[in-house]
Amino acid sequence: MAPRTDFPPIRACLFDMDGLLIDTEDLYTLCVNLVLEKYGKGPMPWSIKARLQGRPGPAANKIFQDWAQLPLTHEEYIAELSVLQQKLFPTTKPLPGVPQLLADLNTTGKGDGAGAGKVHLALATSSHEGNFRIKTSHLGDLFSVFPEERRVLGDDTRLQPGRGKPLPDIFLLALKTINDTLPAGERPIAPEECLVFEDSVPGVEAGRRAGMRVIWCPHPMLKKEVAGREEEVLAGRTGEAGDVDLHQVGEPGDGWAEYLETLEAFPYDKYGIVVAPAGQ
Repeated sequence: MAPRTDFPPIRACLFDMDGLLIDTEDLYTLCVNLVLEKYGKGPMPWSIKARLQGRPGPAANKIFQDWAQLPLTHEEYIAELSVLQQKLFPTTKPLPGVPQLLADLNTTGKGDGAGAGKVHLALATSSHEGNFRIKTSHLGDLFSVFPEERRVLGDDTRLQPGRGKPLPDIFLLALKTINDTLPAGERPIAPEECLVFEDSVPGVEAGRRAGMRVIWCPHPMLKKEVAGREEEVLAGRTGEAGDVDLHQVGEPGDGWAEYLETLEAFPYDKYGIVVAPAGQ
């Protein structure tokens, strides 16, 4: 099909976190493989890793345990994994292009009347608050662009249990946090005026099912794992949510989603985003 080209300018950017903003996906893999090695198993293949990414912890852990068949209860596995994560998560680093992208987006709307051209930012991550704090406490400046009231974490009580990615709820809630806190006189932002940034396949599907445009910036090994199915991923049609009404997702080549190898040198003009010139 011919891609749509008449999109309105982007007014909100909604960001996943793990593997998109910071390098935690590789740290997750390292922690999991250390546990597997202890019990003579592993390493975890990307065919399994790809299914875990972006999902809430309980859902991801069930998929992993069904595959790994470790001689541990769920609670014992989580306890061993948590010890390793507590050591490694404070070492997280921003991924390439992320600091500049967030800084640029934070300049939008400055100097314009009534906030014209402002792009609002929100965080939508499956990480629970405890892990979020461990991963980001040393990156305060980076995450300061996300106001507390516009951060939706995996254990947010406003999210119904079992409704995590690839379902659209977390992104719809993130948009609601923006619309609920817009300056007086600024009209509510529509889903098609939102740009979701994701690295995971379930996350892309969640964004598409929310009726939003999507940037997919995956780990190189995930890109390799889904080689030949990229258009399905961008359309949200990989079936990560099971049986769904296909009218809720996109069509291959419809122009609503784009793959980027990195978030460096982001094409702002393509999305109608105006950032302040360097030095302003």
